[in-house]
Amino acid sequence: MKETSSNPSQLKTGLHPRNVHQQRYDFDSLVGTSSSLAPYLIINKFGDTSIDFADPLAVKSLNTALLLSFYKLKFWSIPSDFLCPPIPGRADYLHYLADLMDSKSKLSNTMRRCLDIGTGANCIYPLLGVQIYDWDFVGVDFNEKALEIAQINISNNNLNHKITLRKQEKAENVFEGIVLPGDYFDLTMCNPPFHSSAIAAKEGSVRKIKGLTNKNTKEPVLNFGGQENELWCEGGEFQFIKQMILQSVTFAHQCFWFTTLVSKKEHLKPLEIILNQKGAKSIQVLPMQQGNKMSRILAWSFKELES
Repeated sequence: MKETSSNPSQLKTGLHPRNVHQQRYDFDSLVGTSSSLAPYLIINKFGDTSIDFADPLAVKSLNTALLLSFYKLKFWSIPSDFLCPPIPGRADYLHYLADLMDSKSKLSNTMRRCLDIGTGANCIYPLLGVQIYDWDFVGVDFNEKALEIAQINISNNNLNHKITLRKQEKAENVFEGIVLPGDYFDLTMCNPPFHSSAIAAKEGSVRKIKGLTNKNTKEPVLNFGGQENELWCEGGEFQFIKQMILQSVTFAHQCFWFTTLVSKKEHLKPLEIILNQKGAKSIQVLPMQQGNKMSRILAWSFKELES
């Protein structure tokens, strides 16, 4: 039986209820965990302690403090030109996936094995997923340098037994060449490249910096960084996810849930049409919201779900 649901009643006004970042950051406590954050503290226009979120070094230092304080990591570092992800939003994706598996597939928490497509140098989903839910991860990336840095973050946290990395040799592939004979995953996850070109990525960065600083700039410094393959691909988000769906058919019996973030709402309907054409037996759209930013998770399965 095919099931399609957008679940509008699940739309949250903020972060997932289990997300530990519901309250304002306690910067005094964070500096106590990671003193490298201290030089970046400022008093904002409201008289509160904060950081300059347009400053990439400040954002990276905040991320490090959050990971050490809330997720008990011992180490986390990335070069300035690699994507520095917002921690609360990344944790939200994992919380919603946990709900999805609990409510829709009755998968045992002790058996969860996850595939992270585009894990990046930050390796953020595997690191958070291990610390929050004790899941096992395989992280995948096309960029060899990113994998080298990700491995440093894994090894320095003594998580080699929980997280392994694989290199995607062909940029046009998603699952092909990665999901091996005998592999089985409870879920896959992905934060796909958003933009369709380097120019579009730059224009988006200009808008973002203007929103943070109210200043115009022709050469933005990305506060969250990002390599080319992390920010854009030919055809943008829609084409990447379409390719993911097409390849997922081949591995329908080796994974229970395939999932991806979808930034643009208008992409959902055509993607759902493709999924129906390819025989997905369940299609779920899980809304997510962090502040004013709206996103959603598209999840699909080729397996019969438990009632």
